[in-house]
Amino acid sequence: MDDLNEPRLITENGMASRVGRIVDPIIRSLGYRLVRVKISGLNGCTVQIMAERPDGMMGVNDCEIVSRAVAPVLDVEDPISTAYHLEISSPGIDRPLVRISDFARWIGYDARIEMAVPVDGRKRFRGFIDGVEGEKVAILLPDVAEGAEPRHWLEIRDIQEARLVLTDAVIEESLRRGKEALRAEGIEAGDEDASEPEMAVLPPRAPRPAKPQKKFPASGPKKKDKRH
Repeated sequence: MDDLNEPRLITENGMASRVGRIVDPIIRSLGYRLVRVKISGLNGCTVQIMAERPDGMMGVNDCEIVSRAVAPVLDVEDPISTAYHLEISSPGIDRPLVRISDFARWIGYDARIEMAVPVDGRKRFRGFIDGVEGEKVAILLPDVAEGAEPRHWLEIRDIQEARLVLTDAVIEESLRRGKEALRAEGIEAGDEDASEPEMAVLPPRAPRPAKPQKKFPASGPKKKDKRH
């Protein structure tokens, strides 16, 4: 499924969620999909926005297109009170999985999942994506105790974070898909072209100055004396 408007079932909280609500419609209007917003203390404060085309690809030019569109809107909306660096990037090879199609596209590959709601008494799973039904994903655990169930069905909406594990198989498949996407655009590429995440970093964004406040004397406005 390569639907531009397919919703994310795994989203952010707090300030990152505010940024996501602002940039999501802008990114979609350009023909891309928002993957994740992350705010970190890197370089003081960095706002990282991951985006991709519906086919899962994202190049440097794509990052620059998105950055030029979202930067001025964030300046106007001003969702972050401190100065920050804005970074637009591809999801990378060990990408976050946030939509049903992300899990379906990577069936058979190794993923690390952390649940917001425990399943069978556990919150962390690492195994192979083994199927998708509706809004559920099956994870097949490679090493389980004898007699234990290796296959677990997880509600995607109850997942706090999910991402691919950087294995040789994932790297090889990512390279293959990257080359296919480039060939579809009439571009020939070597192995290095799809091996690293792409990104565009803008200069630090300064917060807007605070509005001046009216000040009054501590004693308050003077009253006229009334004489009789």
